[in-house]
Amino acid sequence: MIGSPRAALALIVALALAGFAGAAPLKAQTASPSGAVAQPQARASLEPGQWPQAITDVAPDPEIRFGTLPNGMRYAIRRQTIPEGQAALRLRIDAGSLMERDDQQGLAHFLEHMAFNGSEAVPEGEMIKILERLGLAFGADTNASTGFDETIYKLDLPRTDAETVSTSLMLLRETAMNLLIAQDAVDRERGIVLSEERARDTPPYRLYKSRLAFLLKDQRLNDRYPIGDVEVLRTAPASAIRDFYQAYYRPERTLLVAAGDFDVDAMEAQIIEAFGGWTVEGPAGDDPDLGQIPPRGLEARVAVEPGVQAALQMAWVRAPDERPDSQARRRGEVVEQLGFSVLNRRLSALARASDPPFLGAGAFVNDEFGAAETTSILANAQQGRWREALSAIEAEQRRLLQHGVRQDELDREIAEYRARLQANVAGAATRRPSALAQQILGATAQDQVVTSPADDLALFDAAVDGLEASAVSRVLAQAFQGQGPLIFLASPTPIEGGEAAVLAAYETSRANPVSPPEALAQLEWPYASFGTPGKVVETREIADLDTVFIRFENGVRLTVKPTRFQDDEILISVNVGDGLQSLPADAQSLAWAAQAFAEGGLGQITAEDMERVLASRVYGLRLRVSDEAFTLSGETRPEDLDVQMQVMGAYLTDPAWRGEAFARIQAAGATIHEQYEATANGVLSRDLAGLLHAGDRRWTFPSKEEIADARLEDLRGQLAPLGNAPIEVVIIGDTTVEKATEAVAQTLGALPPRPERTAAAQTSGVAFPAAPPAPLRRTHKGRDDQSIGYVAWPSTDFFADPQAAREAAVLGEILRLRLTEELRESQGATYSPSVNYNHSYVWEGWGYMSASVEIPPAGLDAFFADVAEIAADLRTTPVEADELERARQPRLERIARARVTNGYWLSELSGGQADPRRLDAIRAVIPGTERVTAEDVQRAAERILRPDTAWKIEVVPEE
Repeated sequence: MIGSPRAALALIVALALAGFAGAAPLKAQTASPSGAVAQPQARASLEPGQWPQAITDVAPDPEIRFGTLPNGMRYAIRRQTIPEGQAALRLRIDAGSLMERDDQQGLAHFLEHMAFNGSEAVPEGEMIKILERLGLAFGADTNASTGFDETIYKLDLPRTDAETVSTSLMLLRETAMNLLIAQDAVDRERGIVLSEERARDTPPYRLYKSRLAFLLKDQRLNDRYPIGDVEVLRTAPASAIRDFYQAYYRPERTLLVAAGDFDVDAMEAQIIEAFGGWTVEGPAGDDPDLGQIPPRGLEARVAVEPGVQAALQMAWVRAPDERPDSQARRRGEVVEQLGFSVLNRRLSALARASDPPFLGAGAFVNDEFGAAETTSILANAQQGRWREALSAIEAEQRRLLQHGVRQDELDREIAEYRARLQANVAGAATRRPSALAQQILGATAQDQVVTSPADDLALFDAAVDGLEASAVSRVLAQAFQGQGPLIFLASPTPIEGGEAAVLAAYETSRANPVSPPEALAQLEWPYASFGTPGKVVETREIADLDTVFIRFENGVRLTVKPTRFQDDEILISVNVGDGLQSLPADAQSLAWAAQAFAEGGLGQITAEDMERVLASRVYGLRLRVSDEAFTLSGETRPEDLDVQMQVMGAYLTDPAWRGEAFARIQAAGATIHEQYEATANGVLSRDLAGLLHAGDRRWTFPSKEEIADARLEDLRGQLAPLGNAPIEVVIIGDTTVEKATEAVAQTLGALPPRPERTAAAQTSGVAFPAAPPAPLRRTHKGRDDQSIGYVAWPSTDFFADPQAAREAAVLGEILRLRLTEELRESQGATYSPSVNYNHSYVWEGWGYMSASVEIPPAGLDAFFADVAEIAADLRTTPVEADELERARQPRLERIARARVTNGYWLSELSGGQADPRRLDAIRAVIPGTERVTAEDVQRAAERILRPDTAWKIEVVPEE
């Protein structure tokens, strides 16, 4: 796969700013006050094999062993015994698409694919099978990615026994130094790479390219996208890929990261044995010239791309910051990030206004892969209102520069930032191996020292000690220095007047004065008390699941499972009522607008003010409408469990139902259909749930008219059970039964009585569609070589026969192996055939298994024929022992790994008090899967994969 560019702020992702993905971590920078063009300098590269801590005053994390082999290859090893027996291995090559010659465009990524297609020690087609036998699933545990400046190979090990570790290191060694890159294997892989190119070519991706071409005018990044040039992908000989391999897959460009439950000395010895003898012949590849930053002034670019939401970007471009990592630089970064947090908070307040100028906005600093550095403000515009959005972000940027940051704003951001860092420190000992490996990779890619959470907190405290708002204002003023502003407007339709209209709107906005920001009002959290604490009337211990069931006098039920999977993490679900079961089948569900519930705030405080008054606390609030409940969920830490429960209690008793949040979601939905219709996958994801439920309106996607005509009162009516239906609370994580009981007793246990949930009976009336005589057809407005084929077979619900459902799950994994081997490996027809299976816990008789593929339209008939042939063979011929093991073992390991996470237990224990069958399902899932035989799989295929029940749909380009 191709790696996504590094993300700058979660805020930008949350806003879903179409076409603007690709931000990097916030970094401080120097600016030229005169506005002169500062050209990029050569990156201050480390010596081969050198770690950043060798040339800086930043101390590395003492829990990590950093080493370098004589050949220049670096390695980092971190022991992590929680969860027991798991590990993450990452091999990073310091080379990506930027290093390609003109005739190699796309071959860095092509080479990544060839890592799975034969080496000196592993025949073609065997690497994935070897890993599957060890319990690693292709895609989930075995993957790779190629970016502009790096290629990363990833293995997540379910066990750290000698065989798994030694085999995994052998496979990474083969990838690094011994790939065959045979011409016939390259030819077979072309279709897969071209399929990935088709799948990635979406409106947001095209906008990303347009944006980068505008901001980084005449620079190399615009000519070296990782997916490459289609003609090169179609025709490049194996020798061109081999040239790249020999030039850039070299020890001095390689980093191996190992994090997990193993002995550090033993792992180091194995790394030395596997890679110590690596030598290379021939000249090393050069680092490319990324190009110069040309002089720029105020400029605008309008990019018209049907199928996107209107979005704006104002950007300032300057030379990249080449200073080495240091404590002084990091303190500057802290100050800058706090300033941007203030700006983003102001933008968020504008988005929450009664008549917002935009749907969402955010500001950040971006390192464009060493070619330049940009400061940007982005905004999603409402349909036809791009001028208001531009004026708003321009005014807020100017207000910030003219009037600066207020001390009360800064203090709020310091409190929130510190709370996050404190949570990181508290949870440091139980971080997942994959997260630890990613931290090491991310820091190393930026030539930064890998530091511990404790040191990060200490540096932060030193940086903010006595920090004044005026200092933050000065740093922010520097952040907006550079060439520009450059204004990029993405629109689904042409803009009257084009770029000239954009520039005129900007100048009009600049002519309007901006007033200083208003001081924040002093507030207190008004929901600290809910009356007399609730009384516990029943306590039951489920010893084998380390779980306690509690019932309060008012009918509220509490399920508690204390764990040590993740220090300082507590997950909570408050499940109310019956969810979709309580909604009519013939009325369109408004679950698409459920976010308006939380965003509407509370009767005594708005959502924005709640965030401010609870800035130093860690809590969350999301609403989800599922088949079986209206679920409020949140994540907190032990010291804030009381506040988390107060927030949930407040939303159940005093939601404000402010209309601004609903109107914003509704406005965002005005163009959502055009966005879905722009790709085959978008159309399928929009329509599939409704189709698989035979048109039941609880699952259908609303039409444009239904979105436009929806009313807040209708949403309030559908969510009415939140105020009077049975309540089940599930608390999992770093707490005790006593503390969880007290927190619930003080809040939900103190509410007026609620009816108790009775044992759940299976719900009938939800149907799977009958098989059509020919595939249903939907059309999209994207590329004419993009289409999707999809086939699904009905099964049944889980509790009709739990063991049969487990047998069907193994069948699904075997079907996935067969499709991958046939369509991807043998035919090279597609990048990612997909298989899914679902056996409902709620709806009587409802379940299915499905197979789908992205493929050119001409290949659809062959896909359906291949699926039918595979299904027939599974019905008539028992699978071989090796194939059964390669399907069953990764599933078992996936379940075992999930069972040492809080999220697994939060999901699995929900509903367990009312329906003890769910507890039996938890107990039986591993032994039940282990005893699935080849005969069981064949019977499942005979029962499910029937040609007369196969429901088919194809999504093709419109004519």
